[in-house]
Amino acid sequence: MRVKVYLAGPEVFLPNAAEIQKLKAELARAAGFTPLVPGDLEIPPAPTKHQRGLAIYAVDEGMMLAADIIIANLTPFRGISADVGTVFELGFMCGHSKHVYAYTNTSRSYYERILHDHYGGKAGLRLDGRMAGPDGLSIEDFDMADNLMLDGGVLRREGRLVQREVPEADRLTDLQAFKECLAIAAKRHLA
Repeated sequence: MRVKVYLAGPEVFLPNAAEIQKLKAELARAAGFTPLVPGDLEIPPAPTKHQRGLAIYAVDEGMMLAADIIIANLTPFRGISADVGTVFELGFMCGHSKHVYAYTNTSRSYYERILHDHYGGKAGLRLDGRMAGPDGLSIEDFDMADNLMLDGGVLRREGRLVQREVPEADRLTDLQAFKECLAIAAKRHLA
């Protein structure tokens, strides 16, 4: 039986979402996996937008439960951190003891993005010795790709989090780090 991989990420929001998701699915199949891709299955009609959202969630949850592993795209999306839906999916899979892998197309740490992109470099030490922004909120500094819960979730399950630096214009579409995750997962789960 083929290993099923859930492909999570903000690609569903891209104007060329179907094309990118199809390519990721083809790459997963070529690596020996059965891909489970949000947006692949037909969503049942719903009378309201709210009910449609719940129907999409139900389909995605079913795919996650059927999957053996997840490869999550944690490239910053609409801000300094990963897409919130992808973060939920990664946590869901961790909570169900699935194998988890992730990648991000920025090599800048979460700390650097908070400090420079969010606070514009304006920060200082609080009385307790922690670095904080002008609003007094501490800045997480653990030399990790994103929030410690994401890096920690992947690494505690012996997965890998691949980081690459990709030009900003290509951050959400470049698939080199995804291919690296596929190769790592294939070596572990298909050998």
